[in-house]
Amino acid sequence: MSETGQAVLDAIRSRRSIRQYSDDPVSDDDVRAILEAGRWAPSGLNNQPWRFGVVRDPECKNTISELTRYREIIRNAPVIIAVFLDNDAGYDRVKDCQSIGACLQNMWLATHTLGLGGVWIGEILKNKERVAEILETPESHELMAVFAVGHPKHQQQESQRKELSELIFKEL
Repeated sequence: MSETGQAVLDAIRSRRSIRQYSDDPVSDDDVRAILEAGRWAPSGLNNQPWRFGVVRDPECKNTISELTRYREIIRNAPVIIAVFLDNDAGYDRVKDCQSIGACLQNMWLATHTLGLGGVWIGEILKNKERVAEILETPESHELMAVFAVGHPKHQQQESQRKELSELIFKEL
């Protein structure tokens, strides 16, 4: 396996959901790199249906944080990225949602590779209309996740995964 291939697999295996952040700011360059990684995700017909709302403003983050039980994560993250599906750019709902998932995974891997931490908050979707209202998004934009980003407060988080044999139900 190539060195690059091994580095990618290592990044996938070592990435963790980071929910606690230091007070250190996240640079504009790092945010741009994370968004660029998301931008390069695969999408059906290359329609690139993702749209981003980047929020650093503490007052705006606080308002959004009240819409989820994970409010402390949003409040304490130096930056949150609201990831939207632009339904006007879509062509197939399932493929478009899968593309958003690929976009988020790219963003997560970029965040990890930059030495930052992140977590994808989906529970806030119960209030997606309110988030869209706060961020004054176009009507065609539908919230898919809020991605919190910051410098990890703690290092070396552990994670467990099921054995692959538990996940494969059939091999022919």
